[in-house]
Amino acid sequence: MHNTADLQEIVDEIAARLGASATLEDRSFRLLAYGAQHGDIDTVRQESILRRRATGEVRDYFERYGIARAGGPVRIPADAELRVLARVCWPLRHADVTYGYLWLLDPGELADDPEHPRPPLGERGGLTGARPQPEATQGERGGLTDARLRGVAPLVARAAAALAQEARSRQDLGRGLRALLSPDPEVRAGASLEVPGPVAAIAVRESPERVAALWTLPRGVLARTGSPVALLAPAHLAGEVAQTVQSAYGTAAGIGAPRTDPADAWLSWREARQALRIAEHFPRHAPVARWEELGVHRLLSRLSQTDLRELAEETAALDAELAQTVEVYLDRGGHVQKTAAELGIHRQTLYYRLGKAERLTHRDLSDGDDRLAVHLGLKAARLRGADAS
Repeated sequence: MHNTADLQEIVDEIAARLGASATLEDRSFRLLAYGAQHGDIDTVRQESILRRRATGEVRDYFERYGIARAGGPVRIPADAELRVLARVCWPLRHADVTYGYLWLLDPGELADDPEHPRPPLGERGGLTGARPQPEATQGERGGLTDARLRGVAPLVARAAAALAQEARSRQDLGRGLRALLSPDPEVRAGASLEVPGPVAAIAVRESPERVAALWTLPRGVLARTGSPVALLAPAHLAGEVAQTVQSAYGTAAGIGAPRTDPADAWLSWREARQALRIAEHFPRHAPVARWEELGVHRLLSRLSQTDLRELAEETAALDAELAQTVEVYLDRGGHVQKTAAELGIHRQTLYYRLGKAERLTHRDLSDGDDRLAVHLGLKAARLRGADAS
């Protein structure tokens, strides 16, 4: 993104002025820039630089201090169990929105008591509430005093504004994503996006009750709202991004196969929408379905309603109980004991139901071709019925 160099320069200047190790992360705790090391380094900083992101356990620890809502710097004490050194977290807020975090290792506060953490330094950019200590003493220890932090406040404001501008730019890019994912070659030819590959498309069903903050997704991810929500992510991040957005909406998601050439992203998008359809209607593939893992369901997802209706006619004579019984039986490869256990019925009851289903469908479930026809018919009926609901 175009702000990367600016952010790196800002972090370098902050680190140099304070003589402290500094890192800058986005709202999802993904590393954006880091300054030269000053003094001690802890596992969290090391892992953040090497893995480009903090672990979930560490993120939970930091978020307990209210950093997402704080209006100014927050002092976070050391934690021996997590191997976390004391640090200052400065939320990067612009127009009352938190876009990321500036982290400053505070060697002058290594002795802080984890059971009695400091309160936030202030509200909305202020630097009040810190425990009073002589500045000279903290300076000798390398601590981050209130006065020293005030000196870099303009740089922090610049970093927050840069991240806010990037979020707005990503919204503009999201509008161009529609053209890139279009099945019409003429429309795709007019797409002005330049996206590095390999990429994978993601389709997520929106929720009328819940909202996903798409602008907080990792860099390099493009998003467009709609039905379904369209996302284009670096292939190695696709699973993580799909899970994040699906969890935010509480619905379902589908991931298309990766494409090395972004010009073929529209094919991945088509697969993502078909995978979403399977994720919504087949619990074994929910809540996030990958196109490459769907097996025969890939073929079903491509069928028209007419084709699905034709297949579903094979099992139209079965009521809901018999249909479920036969489907579970066939899903379990004809294993009687596993089927009876899953359905919570006696094996004799299972045999009775299977025999009745054979008579109604005029199919022999011991014959491979007949089993295939019935199995596909049941899957088609499920997909067709769910689409119609």
